[in-house]
Amino acid sequence: MESKERIKKIIKILQKKYNIEVKRGEPFKILVSVVLSQRTRDEVTDLASERLFKIADTPEKILKLTDKEIEDLIYPVGFYKQKAWGIKKLSKELLDNYNGKVPDNLKELIKLHGVGDKTASCVLLFGFNKNTIPVDTHVNRISKRLEWVDETLTPEKVRMELEKILKGDERDIVNQLFIQFGRDICKPIGPKCKKCPIEKYCNHPKIISKNTD
Repeated sequence: MESKERIKKIIKILQKKYNIEVKRGEPFKILVSVVLSQRTRDEVTDLASERLFKIADTPEKILKLTDKEIEDLIYPVGFYKQKAWGIKKLSKELLDNYNGKVPDNLKELIKLHGVGDKTASCVLLFGFNKNTIPVDTHVNRISKRLEWVDETLTPEKVRMELEKILKGDERDIVNQLFIQFGRDICKPIGPKCKKCPIEKYCNHPKIISKNTD
């Protein structure tokens, strides 16, 4: 586990490079957008979300649409037919169990269809401004490469460990910082270590032993 001071330095360097500003949104829109984003590129997700929300931006409006209408609006997101059905199902669950409101706690969120720890954390962070850390593939990979957390932890356990060592604004921005950093430099395969602004803080043997970029 890295020291807190070292972690602060890493976050400060990455924030200077990427200048992340956390964008908030309505909880229901955040929830649906995150569901749509699974196995889908950001630009496709953004356009699909925009088309859908122009027609239906509440659980009530979603349920007035047919599966085919939702499919047409969100295509070509990955698994669009399953996602159309899933969005209707979770919309019905919200109306039946939560008066149409998205719950503002992890325990209730993960009861919804298709909502796991990462999706719930995104809703809490971006929809309710709560200090939590969505652990996607980038956060999971990079926090382990930097040895902030143990290599064997599940994403859910990674979130719990990161929440112990990151506070306040650090929690707010680390997800988006690592997404940008992971796409730009710290890639799953062939990371660009020679271009990395935090290379000196990384001692991961699997990376430094074979990287030549």
